[in-house]
Amino acid sequence: MLKIENLSGGYSEIDILHGVAISIEPGETVTIIGANTAGKTSILRAISGVLPRVVGMIVLDGQAITHKPAHEIPALGIGHVPEGRHVFPRMTVEDNLFMGAYSARRKAKISSALEGVYKLFPRLLERRKQMAGSLSGGEQQMVAIGRALMCNPKLLLLDEPSLGLAPIVVDEVHEAILAINASGVSVLLVEQNASLALSVASRGYVLEDGRVVLQDTAEALRTNPEVRRAYLGI
Repeated sequence: MLKIENLSGGYSEIDILHGVAISIEPGETVTIIGANTAGKTSILRAISGVLPRVVGMIVLDGQAITHKPAHEIPALGIGHVPEGRHVFPRMTVEDNLFMGAYSARRKAKISSALEGVYKLFPRLLERRKQMAGSLSGGEQQMVAIGRALMCNPKLLLLDEPSLGLAPIVVDEVHEAILAINASGVSVLLVEQNASLALSVASRGYVLEDGRVVLQDTAEALRTNPEVRRAYLGI
């Protein structure tokens, strides 16, 4: 579904990524783990068209999207949940969700997507008329994920979805990722919480200083001594 080859780039004159190569098959959940500043977020930003400077190749279902404008990316089937959630605090939950459907053309599709989000996160249905800025961090994360799902993506980019959340909410996010993937949506997950990431992914990449230094199945990475020591605290 997604193939990234020899991806480099960054901000101003500074390269953050160096020759990155990643692939995702249809229906797969793939994770990228690594330390802060390794370049994980920059990969997602490059896919979404918001990394200022990119060279290399990003191909979605056989179509090159490397230099597509960011506002055209959701209509191609890519939803992006940014690090830090970035909800619109003075808009209601439901209006935040509708913002994710701006590229949709048919009301029936929007209604169906909204129904799916409320089924995934029943709490948002209860709070649909509440200002998003008044929600808890976990509820705001649900809004951010739901907003990305409103464009009916075939690939969902998740950037640090567990960041700053209480353990019980992290479990809810874990279950939501599994449910999203089970519905047929491919997932590319960037996570500081390597244990969570490797528990939901089938494959993973380890990123260091903007370079892929290791790739394997999630199970193999989970038992790799270097990964256990560096990222799992074992």
